[in-house]
Amino acid sequence: MDHALELESVTKRFGNYVAVDSLSFQVPKGTIFGFLGPNGSGKTTTMRMIMSIFYPDAGRITVLGHPRSEEVKDRLGYLPEEKGLYKKMKTGEIIAYFGMLKGLDKGLALERARQLLTKYGLGDWYDKKCETMSKGMGQKVQLLGTLIHDPELVILDEPFSGLDPVNMEVMRDTILDIKRQGKTVIFSTHVMAQAEEICDRIFLIFKGQKKLEGSLSEIKAGGPRAIKLDYVGDGSFLKSMPIIDRVNDAGQSAEIYLRDGIDPQAFLQEIVGRVQIRRFDLREPSLHEIYVRTVGPEAAIVEGTRGAAV
Repeated sequence: MDHALELESVTKRFGNYVAVDSLSFQVPKGTIFGFLGPNGSGKTTTMRMIMSIFYPDAGRITVLGHPRSEEVKDRLGYLPEEKGLYKKMKTGEIIAYFGMLKGLDKGLALERARQLLTKYGLGDWYDKKCETMSKGMGQKVQLLGTLIHDPELVILDEPFSGLDPVNMEVMRDTILDIKRQGKTVIFSTHVMAQAEEICDRIFLIFKGQKKLEGSLSEIKAGGPRAIKLDYVGDGSFLKSMPIIDRVNDAGQSAEIYLRDGIDPQAFLQEIVGRVQIRRFDLREPSLHEIYVRTVGPEAAIVEGTRGAAV
């Protein structure tokens, strides 16, 4: 299989701290690759090594068949986690500027900037200054600046961060559109629902080490069966039922995992009459559940102590 990216035993240290520990994976061309893990797990450090912002202390990185991303920089698109725009520049100008940095001449860059803004619903903003845009719109403009030179490999670090639901949909649809064009997308996130919706392959990193890798179907096949329960009423009793191993209860909808050997029908009989059941079915575990079972309670500690991106 032809790969857009390959990492082999890559390690990165900062002093005595090992941020990335002997990491190996491959990203097939034409796929959406979800690079998952809690904040501080090594996602951003890995992406910066892929982009040659950092260099690994050990191991090998191959980007589009080349040992250094500098050799193929005009074929790459990178949206870092720390995003920002020149506020006094006009929207069309700044997107064109990003294109010129990637080798486009000014006339073509301005034309593509207008085309992209129109395509993604911002055509009226071409001549307006970036300082007048909302955060979500500004993030969309930065994404268009990442795509203006038509890159083969697009790397997005936490692209959904800070977006409202509408702009999350725009970001998701844009990522899917990139794939439909035959391109490869790698994006990092610590929100499992986003990855579950659109990823072809998943890689889970924690404390700089690989924890899981594979297609979504492969990863889910190894997990426990879940009961999806939609109900009306007070479901607080679910958390105290001895036959339940874990429950993710959102109030009127719950994802339930029974203890080994418990028949789902026995569970159903116990809750009939205690709540009004709107839906009861068996399904594969959610990616969130697999994440929690794989990473464990330590993830909450990392999430709660975030400092600089790692």
